[in-house]
Amino acid sequence: MDSAVKSFLVEFRASANGFLSKYEPLALVFGPLFVILLARLLQSFLDLVYERGLKATVLSFFMATIKLIPVVKRRIDSEKQKVVDKLQSSGQSKRESWRTELPRAGLGSEVIVKMKNEKQNDVVWQGKCSGTVYIGGTESEGHFSLINEACSMFAHTNPLHLDVFQSVVRFEAEVVAMTAALLGSKVEASGGQICGNMTSGGTESILLAVKSTRDYMKSKKGITKPEMIIPESAHSAYDKAAQYFNIKLWRVPVDKEFKADVKAIRKFINRNTILIVGSAPGFPHGIIDPIVELGKLASSYGICLHVDFCLGGFVLPFARKLGYPIPPCDFSVKGVTSISADVHKYGLAPKGTSIVLYRNHEIRKHQFVAVSEWSGGLYVSPTIAGSRPGGLIAGAWAAMMSLGEEGYLQNTKEIMEVSKKIHKGVNEIPELFVVGKPDMTIVAFGSTVIDIFEVNDIMSSKGWHLNALQRPSSIHICVTLQHVSIVDNFLQDLQESVNTVKQNPGPITGGLAPIYGAAERMPDRDMVQDLLISYMDGTC
Repeated sequence: MDSAVKSFLVEFRASANGFLSKYEPLALVFGPLFVILLARLLQSFLDLVYERGLKATVLSFFMATIKLIPVVKRRIDSEKQKVVDKLQSSGQSKRESWRTELPRAGLGSEVIVKMKNEKQNDVVWQGKCSGTVYIGGTESEGHFSLINEACSMFAHTNPLHLDVFQSVVRFEAEVVAMTAALLGSKVEASGGQICGNMTSGGTESILLAVKSTRDYMKSKKGITKPEMIIPESAHSAYDKAAQYFNIKLWRVPVDKEFKADVKAIRKFINRNTILIVGSAPGFPHGIIDPIVELGKLASSYGICLHVDFCLGGFVLPFARKLGYPIPPCDFSVKGVTSISADVHKYGLAPKGTSIVLYRNHEIRKHQFVAVSEWSGGLYVSPTIAGSRPGGLIAGAWAAMMSLGEEGYLQNTKEIMEVSKKIHKGVNEIPELFVVGKPDMTIVAFGSTVIDIFEVNDIMSSKGWHLNALQRPSSIHICVTLQHVSIVDNFLQDLQESVNTVKQNPGPITGGLAPIYGAAERMPDRDMVQDLLISYMDGTC
């Protein structure tokens, strides 16, 4: 047997050497390397097609190729700069007078006078902005005055120093606990271990939830190439988290009702999936995703589910008590592992206050960063920021304690009624349609007969600041207490704007309708991203 094998190997060697002797030695060396390189390129191309689709991949390759032609590249760069300049036109001239060095002599208390003068340059925002300012009334009275005093009282504090500023530490714990109670921590289905922290805003809350989930799923399942799946209506903070934390992001189209499509999400789940996402409600259209169904999906695959309550955290619990048909969407739903909720929106707290919550401490511990080898001593931090403004934490506590359940119920009653009135008013304008069936305080509307972005430009000329949306082309208003007294003015201005566009179609001077329209229709999404980055680079 051994001699037969030996004889075979000798014959094989002789045959192989005879065959290879026909080729140049360099060909034998570089041939396999070329094949390996070609295979790697093919694999990269197939991965790109899998991730972005064949059409987008081919288009991206084509655009990258034609940009190699100098004259084409110059023309594209020139046109891109024109768009960026138009977007920045309102602020560029003002920046030229901005200070770039310290004054030689300090202004002392006169700086307050200067700040008041600068504030006069802000646009009139009272009642005219979508979202933005959620507290009712003027900034010198009522709730505004209360939280300003609370922030000022604790402006010097920092919860990083637990042993010094114990009052702020208590405020944070109580704000987290009270928010958690609104979102299901007291029901038996929650498991009784809901925990969390305050953050600087909804984006940080989402970032921390995604980072914690990534590390938790790595320890639980050994996932080293994490992926998450979100509906296209989910907040762009998930894109930021994917870039920051090296997570592959799958963005899935919504269903016909503009809700997360559970069946479509299921198709993207694989062994590397760590997280799926739902919103209550989504920012674009104010529609609550099917959280119960998403929870069942997450549980069946042993993956995590984050619910974005950044808009709904301080409305939906009270809307349910007022009798509105709000579906289960918090920790009472099996499968929900984390929640983000902004206190600085409908919680009426100062800007820069949000909450991230987890179903249990086992998940949350992956949020923390502990350092044992620093020469500065032992270090541990719960959130992205090390030092945090205790004044904002105190302001959030003051807001929640001053309003109480009755205050939030009354606020919710008012803004939900205004939302219904706007919904009804938009439906009565024949040229417009409401996008989906909003569950909360956002009303998005579009048109099939006129350019909705031209309507937005006319509304802007009347002092309104609304949000432009895409897929479908539409705009929305996020209703706040600021709109309670001027809802009729809004509907009248909207009707007049529609009439103006219908009678005189076409962009107005200085309007952004052509840019919004072109951006949505532009097939090269990489170019749209380049435009946005160039705009931001010149703005901040």
